[in-house]
Amino acid sequence: MTSTIPAPGTIETRAQRVRDAAYRIRRHALDMGEVQGQGYIGQALGVADVLAALFTDHLRFRPDDPEWADRDRFLLSIGHYAIAAYAAFAEAGILDVAELETYGSDESRLPMSAMASYTPGMEISGGSLGHGLGVATGLGLGLRLRGVGARVVNLLSDGELDEGSTWEAAMACAHHGLDNVLAVVDVNALQADGPTVGVLKTEPLVEKWQAFGWNVRRVDGNDVDALLGALDDLPAGTGRPSVLICDTRIGRGVPLLETREKAHFMRVEAHEWQIARDQLDETYRTGAHA
Repeated sequence: MTSTIPAPGTIETRAQRVRDAAYRIRRHALDMGEVQGQGYIGQALGVADVLAALFTDHLRFRPDDPEWADRDRFLLSIGHYAIAAYAAFAEAGILDVAELETYGSDESRLPMSAMASYTPGMEISGGSLGHGLGVATGLGLGLRLRGVGARVVNLLSDGELDEGSTWEAAMACAHHGLDNVLAVVDVNALQADGPTVGVLKTEPLVEKWQAFGWNVRRVDGNDVDALLGALDDLPAGTGRPSVLICDTRIGRGVPLLETREKAHFMRVEAHEWQIARDQLDETYRTGAHA
């Protein structure tokens, strides 16, 4: 099976597929988080809608052939978001859902930080932030030189915008006119050392990316309709790379975790996991996810 771009159907049916997928991605993330009792759960819940929109609606890939030469390359440079990526890979059919139970365990193909050498669908290893967009630039240039029409999508965090290497890559990508590169920035306003605004002010993001020569859209990253509209609207063949800035909420869909202090790396007590799943189910059932 090969995905089409965008997925077929009306915007309403596409959006519902994405919402359904985002719910399952969140469920998978909670189930994996319970294996360790802690982790980057808040980010996984927050970015689920973005990942669902990409993997359900916009990326071209073959679930049974992760090395397909014409696939779109999805680069996760924020390695600690691996739990979110695994959940999305399972939803996309790249991983078996049953394998998620091995998350973070010895000999597992699903380590807590992303490793390309271990996990099907993981294009690069993540760790120190700020390298993903440089790799995306190199891949985009290489694909163009080879005449391959695939796209490169780099999911990065607002924390990565603290890194000079990210902006160097942004400048190089625009210089080479790589319109096959899409950067997706998860702006959840939180870093390991505290709120992003207090660590290093990065706004105004739209104007900065525009100044570097990129096509820019900014949306509520937890609004599926807005996400699909922005992805559809990003221009192709303009000779410029594109960036989609997504404002998301840590713990989205689970009120218990949306208000958790010290939410960057979250400790969840044993009795809270089922509460979290119940709250997620209620959020989904009532349509509060929309």
